[in-house]
Amino acid sequence: MIDVPTLVEQARQGRPRAVARLISLVENAAPELREVMAALAPYTGHAYTVGLTGSPGVGKSTSTSALVSAYRRLGKRVGVLAVDPSSPFSGGALLGDRVRMQDHATDPEVFIRSMATRGHLGGLSRAAPQALRVLDAAGCDVVLVETVGVGQSEVEIAAQADTTVVLLAPGMGDGIQAAKAGILEIGDLFVVNKADRDGADATARELNHMLGLGGARGAGDWRPPIVKTVAARGEGVDEVVEALEKHRAWLDEHGELAVRRRRRAADEIEAIALAALRARIGDLRGDRQLAALAERVAGGELDPYGAADRLVAGLTTG
Repeated sequence: MIDVPTLVEQARQGRPRAVARLISLVENAAPELREVMAALAPYTGHAYTVGLTGSPGVGKSTSTSALVSAYRRLGKRVGVLAVDPSSPFSGGALLGDRVRMQDHATDPEVFIRSMATRGHLGGLSRAAPQALRVLDAAGCDVVLVETVGVGQSEVEIAAQADTTVVLLAPGMGDGIQAAKAGILEIGDLFVVNKADRDGADATARELNHMLGLGGARGAGDWRPPIVKTVAARGEGVDEVVEALEKHRAWLDEHGELAVRRRRRAADEIEAIALAALRARIGDLRGDRQLAALAERVAGGELDPYGAADRLVAGLTTG
């Protein structure tokens, strides 16, 4: 039997084991999950969530680790949610980000959690929104969310973060990828990492040009800055933090932070509701109503839309 109130209180005190156990309950969709979320709700809404995304190999984990160091120098409690791809065979994940961030392993003011995608597309884990709530309630001032290396469509992080950082690196064709994908639209800040390599200036110029083509901006609109870093040596990281703080101030000033968080809450509610409906439909797989509707559609007596309407009606009234 899990004592949820005690576990939540321990997490609020910043005890790593309690935080880890709560996130495990989230990942496993434990029966206590509803009680956990209800207990955490009054303590959420304070953490500043920063999403870091980009192609594999641009240095997301190294950049995340460098940002943790920068925020710790500012006296902030930091949470890290690092999402790794799952094996299509075992469902497990390497969770290598924990290995790359060992410098912070003994810091009690840093909590690092790796999560597997478990087949969920979009660059994040399905359980990420609730895991973010746990870290928020645990007193983290800043939560850094590192996504799976994105391609051309895995841009879900923009819906989960207050500020989205897109990392690129010279010599990887990232400029072309950014132009093709929705990457330009989701980025609040662009970081050209590994700037000690040849082509870094050209990558930054190309990116700046493409941002200029992105449409007219008003006088008060946010224009995403471009920062060059060498995260492995900590170079340029303070400038990234400065740009993040400027964006946070802009969000507050223009009321955009509240808008983004309301949108995030609406998406979370919708996802939970849809999951509940899918579960109910799954329960009907062996139900006579679904079998009868399927037989009528297969026999041409009823179209699939009409059958779906009847099924939904049965779900909502039953």
